Amino acid sequence: MADTYCFIKDLINDLERGRIKIPSFQRGFVWEPNRVAYFIDSIYKGFPFGSVLLWRTKNPLRTERNLGPYRLPENDPEYPIDYVLDGQQRITSIFGIFQNSLIAEEDEGTDWTNLFFELNSKESVPFKHINDFTNYDNQKFFPLKYVFNSPKYRQLTRNLDESLAQQIDNLVEKFTKARIPVERFESEERKYVATVFERINRQGVELDTFQLLSVWNWSEDFDLQEKFKELTEDYNHLALKKSVQIYF
Repeated sequence: MADTYCFIKDLINDLERGRIKIPSFQRGFVWEPNRVAYFIDSIYKGFPFGSVLLWRTKNPLRTERNLGPYRLPENDPEYPIDYVLDGQQRITSIFGIFQNSLIAEEDEGTDWTNLFFELNSKESVPFKHINDFTNYDNQKFFPLKYVFNSPKYRQLTRNLDESLAQQIDNLVEKFTKARIPVERFESEERKYVATVFERINRQGVELDTFQLLSVWNWSEDFDLQEKFKELTEDYNHLALKKSVQIYF
């Protein structure tokens, strides 16, 4: 088991290259917008927020899950893949807030990704969600999506009052220097992976019955969630076919 620290930009780059993936037995993204804002605030203030656990393997899994609303690209086969066993909510939050390269799936809500830093804020948490990303007061808010977008960042601060521009400079510097604690273990013994996942998740948000069954029965040859999806599609197809026959 190796403990390291990863800069936010490096984490985003690995996700954009498909080097970090989500195994299919993981739950979906479940954090509410306010929880995302508090998490980002913890990074901003240097508060502890937990580590990320990655399982490194040279052989990709047969089935994988999207990262929240984002479909991750395929990894270069010359490189190993890091599958997220713990910290998916944190990784998804970081990626959704700061990245600019991937477009979310159309059927997923993404209002939580429009997180802004409130300038001259008197609130304990100076981060706010604004639904309309194209219509905001740039004298009062700075979008976090531009923290790692240097051209856009310079454009938005060019005509600002010096005190406001300095606040944004300080903000960008904090997130640029912030590091995410990462634990990584390498193993090709896949029978242990689901056990590790189930044990570490006993400490977090409780898994529901279907999620627990998916983990307990998971193997490279059998994926309960994938099988359930196939059966649902087959049932819907048969139901539609039967309704058409009755109609005619």
